[in-house]
Amino acid sequence: MESLIKSLDSLYCDSLTSYSRRKTIPVRVGDITIGGDNHIVVQSMTTIDTMDTIGSVEQSIRMIESGCELVRITAPSIKEAENLRHIKAELRKRGYQTPLVADIHFTPNAAELAARIVEKVRINPGNYADKKKFEVIDYTDASYADELDRIRDRFLPLVKICKENGTAMRIGTNHGSLSDRIMSRYGDTPLGMVESALEFLRICEDENYHDIVISMKSSNTQVMVQAYRLLVQKLNEGGFKPYPLHLGVTEAGEAEDGRIKSAVGIGTLLEDGLGDTVRVSLTEDPEFEAPVAKALIDRYTGRKAHSPIAEIPHYPITPFEYNKRHVSEIYNFGGHNVPRVITDISKIEKVTDREMKVVGHFYLPELDKWKMNDQGCDFVYSGSNPIPFMLPNGMKEIQNFSVWQNAVDSVNKFPLFTLEEFKIAGRFHSELNFLEISDTEMEAAIPVISVRKDVVLILKTDNTHSMPALRRAFVNLLEAKSDVPVVLKVSYPDQSADSTTLYAATDVGGLLIDGLGDGVLMSLEKEADHSRQEILDQIKLHNSVSFGVLQAARTRMSKTEYISCPSCGRTLFDLQETTAMIRKRTDHLKGVKIGIMGCIVNGPGEMADADYGYVGSGKGKITLYKGKEVMKKSVPSEKAVDELINIIKEDGMWNEPETI
Repeated sequence: MESLIKSLDSLYCDSLTSYSRRKTIPVRVGDITIGGDNHIVVQSMTTIDTMDTIGSVEQSIRMIESGCELVRITAPSIKEAENLRHIKAELRKRGYQTPLVADIHFTPNAAELAARIVEKVRINPGNYADKKKFEVIDYTDASYADELDRIRDRFLPLVKICKENGTAMRIGTNHGSLSDRIMSRYGDTPLGMVESALEFLRICEDENYHDIVISMKSSNTQVMVQAYRLLVQKLNEGGFKPYPLHLGVTEAGEAEDGRIKSAVGIGTLLEDGLGDTVRVSLTEDPEFEAPVAKALIDRYTGRKAHSPIAEIPHYPITPFEYNKRHVSEIYNFGGHNVPRVITDISKIEKVTDREMKVVGHFYLPELDKWKMNDQGCDFVYSGSNPIPFMLPNGMKEIQNFSVWQNAVDSVNKFPLFTLEEFKIAGRFHSELNFLEISDTEMEAAIPVISVRKDVVLILKTDNTHSMPALRRAFVNLLEAKSDVPVVLKVSYPDQSADSTTLYAATDVGGLLIDGLGDGVLMSLEKEADHSRQEILDQIKLHNSVSFGVLQAARTRMSKTEYISCPSCGRTLFDLQETTAMIRKRTDHLKGVKIGIMGCIVNGPGEMADADYGYVGSGKGKITLYKGKEVMKKSVPSEKAVDELINIIKEDGMWNEPETI
């Protein structure tokens, strides 16, 4: 990895090691203030047709009662913008003062009307004054300046209306809806996302209008995190005011995958003190979004009290682009290998072959053979409870050194050492040894491991500010020019499955996004005593979450990925039902990405990262894509899934599902 040294002055946060929220200007939105010294605000978006006044009101109330502090409603045209007046009046009549946000894309006149009614408007720079036809346009500096003048003329009326009415604004860039103009000059990059917002921000600042929140959203977590970081750096560098940030991952999906993907993107930024309001975008009813956002945010209550971590005077990683840390190949770790999953089963005594299904490996006694699904782990850590049967070829066992050195088969098992054991050991495995250390032991471990080429580190921390503590240990390795592979070990004892999922996605995902980490191990070591079934359930969760985090961070694609939007009043079909139907037919297509978009606003642009796309284009009509290319238009919805599968088959990417 090319090492780019960055001084703290040019970085995107106050500190890489000491928790501190970025200080922003306060932006008033009705009775809520975003930024400043205020708490991080939870928000969500309705999915009901905006013309359904009572339906919108009742859904808004469900959202508010689930913890939503701002309610966003789409206004795709003048009639919906006007109806915001009735929705707001009915909410106030029922005693709810929650501020409303109008979501605007292609219609400046709707934005100008909505800004006189609601407390905040959201505009998307990619389609507010521009169009997206996937055309490459060759601009001269003069012609580009003319385009900026055109944008100013289109945007200025809204700025003046917001200023006159005390209405706040979100300048919300979406990776998937960057205009052809921006794409032609900056490409499909985080820089293009940032510049798209800054063009509009400069107009606001020229008018002395500052009630602005900014977002840089993408369905790709790497791009999303890089864009937010770069935005902060450009705001600092350009002398702009420190505007509050709205955090979100677009089209995160549903269930565990949607929560993991959201946490990888949002949690990574929260760790470094970025973010003033959060929206989690799930393909579920919107009242389920606020609790997830709140769980992510609440983790940072009291975070300032964490144990001290040594400062990083020079950060040897560029945070604005992905570069995998250079690592030597040891056995099947590092080098060009994907990150490995080690699943901890050490709490299970006398484990049986049938119980290995919780780690994705299935024994079929009638055939006397093993099968593996797309979440079959690479290694199991048995600790001091060695496995009493032969494992399948696709999985290896790690034992505590004290057990391994007395094992009958010490060739097909691998030892895990403590640092003290490692220093005095007279015997090692000839190919692969694991050394478990804490972040505070890294400096002592570096000279010990430097003389061996058969070691993989298992790195853990007890610091509550865990991701930065682990990151600091990686900096020690980088400064020592050590290329040893590192597996990230995390532990979340005796808490809910949702919390474990969100915390692991944040702590591990944040490091993976920076190119740090060659594997993941979710540990059971701190768990209290539980029943055998409860432990098996925990192991299954850990195994699933490990693969989910690797996929969400774009470092190991092991299953089908669904880039599905969270639905809104623009949606032209039932997203939850359709996503479930597509998933049922295609979830065996390992590594394939399918975009499922309710309307054209974020698709096909937002799903440009997908291999195939399913986009609502009219009532009961679907447009099907291969990448950015339209394959079939106006397909009746009842035939669209079959046609999608035919496109995948014609592309040679289809295989028939196996039954286990």
